[in-house]
Amino acid sequence: MPANMNTYKIAVLAGDGIGPEVMEEALRVLDAVEQKFAFRTERTACYVGGAAIDHCGKALPAETLAACEAADAILFGSVGGPKWDSLPPNERPERGALLPLRKHFSLYANLRPGICLPELLDASPVKNSLIPGGFDILCVRELTGGMYFGEPKFYGEREGETVALDTLFYKRSEVERIAHVAFQAAMGRSKRLCSVDKANVLASSVMWREVMNDIAPQYPEVQLTHMYVDNAAMQLVRNPQQFDVMVTENTFGDILTDEMAVICGSLGMLPSASLSNGSGECFFGLYEPSGGSAPDIAGQGIANPVAQILSMGMMLRYSCRETAAADAVDAAVRRVIAAGYRTGDLATGAPGEIRVGTRGMGDAIIAAL
Repeated sequence: MPANMNTYKIAVLAGDGIGPEVMEEALRVLDAVEQKFAFRTERTACYVGGAAIDHCGKALPAETLAACEAADAILFGSVGGPKWDSLPPNERPERGALLPLRKHFSLYANLRPGICLPELLDASPVKNSLIPGGFDILCVRELTGGMYFGEPKFYGEREGETVALDTLFYKRSEVERIAHVAFQAAMGRSKRLCSVDKANVLASSVMWREVMNDIAPQYPEVQLTHMYVDNAAMQLVRNPQQFDVMVTENTFGDILTDEMAVICGSLGMLPSASLSNGSGECFFGLYEPSGGSAPDIAGQGIANPVAQILSMGMMLRYSCRETAAADAVDAAVRRVIAAGYRTGDLATGAPGEIRVGTRGMGDAIIAAL
């Protein structure tokens, strides 16, 4: 390889449960891609989540945060599990690690592609007749506002009984910036954008819809539609092919993208990118599979690593601008699925299926490269 090849600094935060297993496969695929496309990565492995609590006393240690600050991107696994559920809410792996990382790096734009490949129609709980040929949806989720971050928050005693308070708060500027991300994404696809809100009930959604309508004239080629979130949840199951790009606020996006993952066949197939404003054409981002840590199958070698591998591919695309390498990762996954390779979450017992574990799926994708 040439001495002047591009080099990227990556903070690798494998986390808990199946995180280390699927991360290992993603890094093996990354090794193969580096060899093929003549770039390299410098990787710093750090504790995060429950593993960090066990080793360092807190979910996001200072040394982990420092490594992320020095990196071009963060490749993230999964955090959490029953072992740490007895901790105070703010100290648990999810609240203590992932949310602070999103806030610290202003990772406001979450991109989650939901692709149901034709070969996985039988793995989807949606009737095959409703999704002929599969579907391809991109959900753009606002990630640093809304109820997850709004203040005040309260849980305690008032007037003799237990009460809880969460605040759904958005500034117009926060909605504007995610709107531009969504419109730009739609411009690169089929130029159809569906904005999901609850403007018939929530003041925040009234503003959300107003902002979307105000931004729309800047993208005259994009067809903008609006849909209430309860209807959107139903329509994803009834007719997912009607959607191309969806944009929505934090809480709605959290729920809808998990639903989208399931109708694609498995949470193990859904990657995600959480982006901030980077430098030039490169975004700083955190890349993670959309599924959880799945502690019930951790250590068994049966977890599906595809979402972690595709998340690594999104990292190459958005933070490294190694577009050819990212395309190769996506194509390799498609070839492997088309060839019949299935981890347990994807298996239906259909003729021609090749049952593999975590390592076997990684091997197949590397071979397909």
